[in-house]
Amino acid sequence: MAPHSVALTVFGLLIQLLAVEAAVTSLRSRQPDDTCFPLEPADTVTDRLNQALSTPGAVGWSIKLCPDTNYNITAPIKFAYPNQEITTLGFPGLDLSRRATLTISGSTAPGGEGHTTAVDGTCEHCTSVMLRYVSIVGNRAGAGPIDGGANIEFGAANQNQIIEYVHSRDPRSWSCLHVAEGPFTCANVLIQNNDIGPCGTDTFQEWADGISLSCKFSTVQHNVITGATDGGIVIFGSPGSWIHNNTIINQGAMQLGGINVVDWTPWSGDFTGTVVENNRIMGGFATTLTDSVANKGKNMFNAFIKIGIAMGTRTWFGDQFGYNVTRGAVVRNNVFQGAFGYAMAAGDLRNWTVSGNVVKDDVTFLGGLGPNCTEGEIYPEPQAFVFNSTACTDCIMEQEFADKTTDSLTCLLPDEDSYWPWLPAVDPTTGTLPDPPKPSPTPTPTPTPTPTPTPTPTPTLRPTPIPTPSSSSSPNHELGSSPGSSSSISRANVPLVLGLLFGLLSIAAVVLTGRWCLTLISNIGSSRIKAPSRSRMWISITEARRGIRYQPLPSGDLYGPRRSSDASEVDLNMKKPLANLELPDF
Repeated sequence: MAPHSVALTVFGLLIQLLAVEAAVTSLRSRQPDDTCFPLEPADTVTDRLNQALSTPGAVGWSIKLCPDTNYNITAPIKFAYPNQEITTLGFPGLDLSRRATLTISGSTAPGGEGHTTAVDGTCEHCTSVMLRYVSIVGNRAGAGPIDGGANIEFGAANQNQIIEYVHSRDPRSWSCLHVAEGPFTCANVLIQNNDIGPCGTDTFQEWADGISLSCKFSTVQHNVITGATDGGIVIFGSPGSWIHNNTIINQGAMQLGGINVVDWTPWSGDFTGTVVENNRIMGGFATTLTDSVANKGKNMFNAFIKIGIAMGTRTWFGDQFGYNVTRGAVVRNNVFQGAFGYAMAAGDLRNWTVSGNVVKDDVTFLGGLGPNCTEGEIYPEPQAFVFNSTACTDCIMEQEFADKTTDSLTCLLPDEDSYWPWLPAVDPTTGTLPDPPKPSPTPTPTPTPTPTPTPTPTPTLRPTPIPTPSSSSSPNHELGSSPGSSSSISRANVPLVLGLLFGLLSIAAVVLTGRWCLTLISNIGSSRIKAPSRSRMWISITEARRGIRYQPLPSGDLYGPRRSSDASEVDLNMKKPLANLELPDF
């Protein structure tokens, strides 16, 4: 046998022994299932969180943060693979006040850019990632806004993502939570049971949204948005989406809009099949009672919502978008309480339906022309419903509207004649109800959402609700089993299982290699050894050159070829058969 062949054989044996040692090390160092992600050392926690999520093969991994713990992060925490989750250990089952907190603490440049996002779920392979049971603090802390993303950035080219039981507040930039459209393939995001706000300040152009949605076929439900200053919920088209049963509460500041259905971009005004229904929108209340007979008073913050639900580009942007119209939505059965400029305003619409919206008795309409109102422009007096009939085609308005010009109505400001409704239960320090509704800590399992085609544009069409995925599809189900089964292999055990499997294969390889060596020695002793003219082995020459290896998923499938560098050039969904390769003579 040639000396170099013997050397290669010995080298192979050493590699196998090292693999066995790696498996044993994995067994010894595996983190217990009931252990949360350690905060200390705090100065490396951002890097450690991102390293955990980006570990090769970390599909479906769950990062469980420690309850009652604040993680100061200096860069966004980025999901990297499908079905990953960030949550707090012990949920559901603990009080929401015990959620772990991610506080944005990276550097900023005044008036410029800086660290604005806590959690980023917009990676190329972030389908079905989940953010649950955590608190996000943007840490603007009274400073002006800076350019950058929202506290939470989801969406892009992904589907079936979930954000639930999250508290997001005080963003450094423009929104507490943003779901982006990406290349218009984002779909089926579920945003539910979150408590959002406060977001931004009412200083001019320092506002911030509560929830900003630009993803089709999505559901926004059972959220409480308190103290947003731009829009409580802003819908950027998002065809086929369902925004329902949310509560929007004005708190201690002027707020531009409760729910905004106004934006032309990025969906070119397409709201086809989007339904906004059964939401409760609460403007400001009096902090001081001045008229006990009329049950009204003054608000120390001048806090109110300028437009409860704004519809169409002109209500918000005036003539900025020319004759372009928004189209296709249904807005119905929403309820208004508190102080507003207008409960609802509409203009520049097509195929639009409005019906069944209710203004309660505890409502006042207030405001006068502010410095940003256009001189000489005629603005309607503050009132419940205003609608420009000349700027609406094929609209169904099944309730009384005052037919008025509705351009740029957000320039209103309270004046000396403004009064707010008085409710004895209102907290005089904030002008809001003392105990706003909070999301329940226990989700109700329902079927997994499935993308459906955009509904035919009709004014009365209601999109198919996209309900909460069932608990069986939760990232907490055990790997290697069907959802909801009771396999003993948990996500935290993946490194151990893979390590042991590799170790067993390595031991088998050592034994087989040893037997082959003994045979060679025996053959050499009997002078019967003859080097083969050709050897054949099953291997892919392309993958051998690239250094690609296969890694098994918990489902038993293959997650395509993976390599140590330049992975973007490899199709991760590709599965190649091994090729029959002939090697040259020894």
